[in-house]
Amino acid sequence: MIIQTQLNDGTPVCIRPVRKDDEQRLKDGIAKLSPQSRYLRFFSGMREAPPQVLRALVTVDGHNHIAWGALRSDLPDMPALGVVHAFRDADDSDSAEFSVAVIDEYHGRGLARLLCAVLLLDCQREGLEQLVVNILPENRPALTLARSLGAEGAGYEAGVSLLEIDIAAALTALKAERDVPGLPAIFAQFAQDTG
Repeated sequence: MIIQTQLNDGTPVCIRPVRKDDEQRLKDGIAKLSPQSRYLRFFSGMREAPPQVLRALVTVDGHNHIAWGALRSDLPDMPALGVVHAFRDADDSDSAEFSVAVIDEYHGRGLARLLCAVLLLDCQREGLEQLVVNILPENRPALTLARSLGAEGAGYEAGVSLLEIDIAAALTALKAERDVPGLPAIFAQFAQDTG
């Protein structure tokens, strides 16, 4: 499935599943993150993702590892604008670890919410009920996003906040959003694809 939608400012984006051949595109996208954004996303000051991390990020099976990426529809050769992942918990098949990253120049344009909607819908389709997310306490935008999806605190370990997101409740919250114009296209595409 490929979803054509738009950001809050009307920028056209294509959201599609991550593929093995996206490794370079992901590498380039990570390189476009500011040092602060890389630290907040990866909890490290790395300048680029190690090859084994990149391979893991593009090794997607659509069930145990679900991942979607966003590209400019009008500039398809650009690096990925953002990516969202869910890694199913081997000990709890109803739960998955969740992460999202958006390159800095696309912050505040609704892309993270669009990516979250796609991931949540796909996770629900794959039988997941809950996402778990690890967020550094200083990452206010990520905490705000998670809480807008209904995230609840589940703990604090080694300086990292652990939050849990009920997928059905998060989708209800996103359906009620009125300030992200690209969301209806996502819900419509999934309804058509699964209907």
